[in-house]
Amino acid sequence: MSNTVSVQIPKLNMAATEATFISWLVEDGATVVEEQAIYTAATDKVEVEIEAPASGILRHGTAEEDEDYEVGTEIGQIEVG
Repeated sequence: MSNTVSVQIPKLNMAATEATFISWLVEDGATVVEEQAIYTAATDKVEVEIEAPASGILRHGTAEEDEDYEVGTEIGQIEVG
């Protein structure tokens, strides 16, 4: 039985309460390794590549490209184990 690890919108700076999901860098269903860049997100000041929080199979959620999401919003999952 596999467990899942949440892929979330991170806090990109001290004042940020939301960030823009830009795009996935890895296809849905692909195997990823912890710390591999899996998507890009941005605030009005910075665009960054976000790393996988665990190794496993990436499952995209319902996040739409160029849409804003609150920090902590789950946009996908990684199936581990």
